[in-house]
Amino acid sequence: MPEISQVTSEALQATLRRLLPSQTGFGTDLEASNVITPIIDLTPTAEGSSVPSFLQTALAFGSQTNIFAQNTTDVVANSGGFYRIIGTATVEGSAASQIKGSFTMSDGLSTTTVWALEMENGDPGQYLSESFDFYVFLAAGESISAVSNGLECVMSGSVRAIADLNGNLISPSGFQPQ
Repeated sequence: MPEISQVTSEALQATLRRLLPSQTGFGTDLEASNVITPIIDLTPTAEGSSVPSFLQTALAFGSQTNIFAQNTTDVVANSGGFYRIIGTATVEGSAASQIKGSFTMSDGLSTTTVWALEMENGDPGQYLSESFDFYVFLAAGESISAVSNGLECVMSGSVRAIADLNGNLISPSGFQPQ
């Protein structure tokens, strides 16, 4: 005998409202049944014609922003959403001080370091270089910055928004999915 159960998941309700905007305001809760119903998916995703998800994070000429910090702070992103940050940090030794390149996140009240490369009182002419490629999520009011504490440190690369604050993907500039 089939059983029908109420599904009270706000996450599923939100997904239903996002995917089926015509159902917004429809007052009935989701229901589940223990009867197996076969479904044939005829969408392009099912036939394998959509691109792999990692390609969605690709840098593109019109959708990436340059990062450059040398003895300064460069605000990389300050709008809510998901971002890919990629590039290289290079520091040269300094007999006088610690040289540091980093990425810091701030909520306007406090700051935290999420990635750093530093050299303690090294010899001039001694270099340290490291690649970075990571993803961050910024809530509303948060920002991420590239920070270089001297001329001996260069932070260089690109940043690209890959999804908005609600997780809706942002395709690379010029990409037209089929």
